[in-house]
Amino acid sequence: MKKYYTITIILIVSLFILSAQQQHPFYIKDYTTQDKWIDSVYTNMTQKERIGQLFNVAAYSNKDSVHVNEVKQMITKYHVGGLTFFQGAPTKQAELTNAYQKLAKIPLLVAMDAEWDLGMRLDSTYRYPWNMTLGAIQNDSILEQIGERVGAHCKRLGVHINFAPVVDVNTNPNNPIIGNRSYGEDYINVANKAAAFTRGMQHEGVIACAKHFPGHGDTALDSHNSLPTIEFSAKRIDSIELVPYKYLISNNIGSIMVAHLNVPSMEAEDGLPASLSYNIVTKKLREEMGYNGLIFTDALNMAGVAKNDKIVNVELDAFLAGNDVLLMSQDVPNAVASFEEALLLGIITEERLEYSVKNILRAKHKHNLKTFTPIKIDSLVADLHTIEDDILYRKAIKHAITAVKVTDSILPLKNLDKQKVAYVAMGEATGDVFVNTLRKYTSVRVVKEKNLADLIKKLKPYTTVIVGFHKSNANPWKSYKFTEKEIVWLQEIARNNTVILDVFTSPYSLLQVKSFTNIDNIIVSYQNSEEAQEISAQIIFGALKAQGKLPVSIKDEFSIHTGIETTTLPRLMYGLPEAVGVNSQKLQRIDSLAKLVVSQKMAPGVQLLIARKGKVIYNKNFGYHTYDRKRKVKDQDIYDVASMTKILATLPLVMKLEESKKITLQSKLGELMPKFKGTNKEKLKVIEVLSHYARLKPWIPFYIHTLDSVTKKPSSKWYSDSLTKQYSIKVANNMYMNLEYKDSIMQRIIDSDLLKRLRYKYSDLPYYILKDYVEGEYKSNLNKLTQRYLYKSLGAHYTTYNPLEKFRKSMIVPSEEDDYYRNQKLQGYVHDMGAAMQGGIGGHAGLFSNANDVAKIMQMYLQGGNYGDKTYFEAETIAKFNTCYYCAQDNRRGVGFDKPQLGNVGPTCGCVSMTSFGHSGFTGTYTWADPEEEIVYVFLSNRTYPTMSNRKLIKTDIRTKIQKLIYEAIEE
Repeated sequence: MKKYYTITIILIVSLFILSAQQQHPFYIKDYTTQDKWIDSVYTNMTQKERIGQLFNVAAYSNKDSVHVNEVKQMITKYHVGGLTFFQGAPTKQAELTNAYQKLAKIPLLVAMDAEWDLGMRLDSTYRYPWNMTLGAIQNDSILEQIGERVGAHCKRLGVHINFAPVVDVNTNPNNPIIGNRSYGEDYINVANKAAAFTRGMQHEGVIACAKHFPGHGDTALDSHNSLPTIEFSAKRIDSIELVPYKYLISNNIGSIMVAHLNVPSMEAEDGLPASLSYNIVTKKLREEMGYNGLIFTDALNMAGVAKNDKIVNVELDAFLAGNDVLLMSQDVPNAVASFEEALLLGIITEERLEYSVKNILRAKHKHNLKTFTPIKIDSLVADLHTIEDDILYRKAIKHAITAVKVTDSILPLKNLDKQKVAYVAMGEATGDVFVNTLRKYTSVRVVKEKNLADLIKKLKPYTTVIVGFHKSNANPWKSYKFTEKEIVWLQEIARNNTVILDVFTSPYSLLQVKSFTNIDNIIVSYQNSEEAQEISAQIIFGALKAQGKLPVSIKDEFSIHTGIETTTLPRLMYGLPEAVGVNSQKLQRIDSLAKLVVSQKMAPGVQLLIARKGKVIYNKNFGYHTYDRKRKVKDQDIYDVASMTKILATLPLVMKLEESKKITLQSKLGELMPKFKGTNKEKLKVIEVLSHYARLKPWIPFYIHTLDSVTKKPSSKWYSDSLTKQYSIKVANNMYMNLEYKDSIMQRIIDSDLLKRLRYKYSDLPYYILKDYVEGEYKSNLNKLTQRYLYKSLGAHYTTYNPLEKFRKSMIVPSEEDDYYRNQKLQGYVHDMGAAMQGGIGGHAGLFSNANDVAKIMQMYLQGGNYGDKTYFEAETIAKFNTCYYCAQDNRRGVGFDKPQLGNVGPTCGCVSMTSFGHSGFTGTYTWADPEEEIVYVFLSNRTYPTMSNRKLIKTDIRTKIQKLIYEAIEE
């Protein structure tokens, strides 16, 4: 054992002294009325009915009528006092409980093993994390909240006793039966965690049961299969194993379960289990420790007692030892008969029987079992798995995950533009959620090979290798160990690469690691649940912090309570709507509108994302890439975002130039670009053109001038189906444009007339002009510039021009079956004709992205120009561009950004703040950010497929109707 804080021990020991005077846990304020009821019931019971109260028998909700009839006979003929339910289904259990209780003369005390909630035994019910995971949490109020929820679930199902918490101090890593079921090896931590859980559960009116007395934490055998021996001295047991029990007794725990353990230092008779020992049950627990609550035996059908040839009558011996309730007798009829005989012979006194029976009756009175109220079946399953449970589960995992070793320059991952990240899977369980969440932050390559040499070679180019060790999350007894091969591979990977090892299983798995020297970062995530995988990935990228501490020690390398609190970075988080004041039920209404888009053929598919307060709370995909329904829309699929390019690509570079004083909003085109001097656009200002208040034409159909006047097909003068030096501008698949036409585009803009009247008129032309200026200033194209200054460091891996150069075609959602210009399916080539004529790289269109990447850029704007470990803009710059300078002239636009309508009609639901901003795209895309409600909304679709004449999405205003539902779901 490690050293602990002396002051803490003194404080806790002082509490333990009070346990000798424990108030009875089942007393009520009106104890006189309680006593009268108990005395009345006891007096009117037959001897057989009194004996029956001592027995608690097993019940299953997944067995046949033979078993059901056997349980009914136990109730009607032998008058058992309680049932313990095991495997089955909640609705069936509730129905059986109602039936069984109806047969009982005195209502039954119903128990369950629900250590991590009802999901330990039942399908369709909740499972909270194992105790080992909870032992890492530093805020014990979380365990109290979990206790409350587990108690509420038990109570809803008609369960009065939960055989939890396990308070074994797990000082033996090789313990085959406790392990993850323990809060750890620190008896103080175990005591505090167990007490918090108990408070929560008993607050809900469910009796807690501490087990396995006097302590099963340092055994190498399983008492289900044999009788383990505890070799320690009584002094050692008293100072470690019994500490949690003393604390729980002082906190009025309702019951304690005695284990089948051989404890020579506490019981002199060789091989006599603790559960049958008068010295342990009565002298130690009842008298010395002053415990007044119910004492249960562990199951009497376990090999620890059932296969002991020395024991003739296990039930009688257990009762004589001092137990109140005899759990799962193998032969109730014979046991009852032996009790009747023992009473007749004076082996059992009337006083002894009366003590335990009245103790049981007192528990029943306290828990409203004077009469039984049937369990309501309606909405039972829903009540046993609520959003409140999901929120609390995630909260527990967030507080538990532990950074055991951290290299500050690596964790959390920074400088994403310089990172090349690989993932290597170990363990037999899936790590898909982990990988998919990692990929929300940057490009992560899954690397696998059959032999080590090839793997090491393949990993050589990567700056960081994340090794995820994923083991089964089915139950806490599943193996947590690495294979010998995995250990060798791990050490070799760490010798050659910078490694982050993330262990999704027991921390004891680290005991196998021979050397930690080369493993730069180690995270213990404890369990392989989807929530643990998702949250751990967020910690690696700094969206969340690691804050747990090891509940056990790992060799001499990592002492108990090791835990490094990692730093956070302002990156998007992923979580539940309620965590940011949004009602998830109301938010689900969005699903129906999104499904309507697909079913009514407004678009083949949709990607939808909603974030609030920096947390993505809704990220769903609907429909398919096309109406042939062959490929479903996935998170990583990318869309042609059309005019959203303006604020996601060109505008950031203009803002950067404005910050560096290269331009101002008042700069005139003639000053910036000599080609505009002497033209009708010479005096147009940046602020005017980007506010669409400069009399520029909405667009110019450049491509029409390149079509054959007769055939209306691309002219051979301007296009070739093969790449040459002259025909080098790729417009689409096997379609290349003549270089000569490149300058014609800008010249047509220069020569174009201005509109006669000055008013708001949306135009693409400013972005042709500013693209030309920006690329000239930086001497590079927009694709390279946006990658260099924005996307790579943001981790916007899926955002790019000309996506076929980077991604598989199958990941790119097609935008149209073009029959008027390119005459082919447009998949991976920009839909906008003008952008296509610029090689796919337009200032007004051409960008492809997915909803998650768009959200990163919009979140960066919301955060005043900061995202991750980098500052992209000053907050003042964003504010300057997000200002409506011509509102008085009935022009809602900001500088580049679209803004809310000034009247009743416009680009939003009319429910957003006036500081909000965004943009839409011709292909059926839309994004909007609201600084006041801290909302980012992204809607991506390909409404133009198969034809852009489909305007159903526009006519129905679906995008803004969804936006309205978002705001209606806010409940703060």
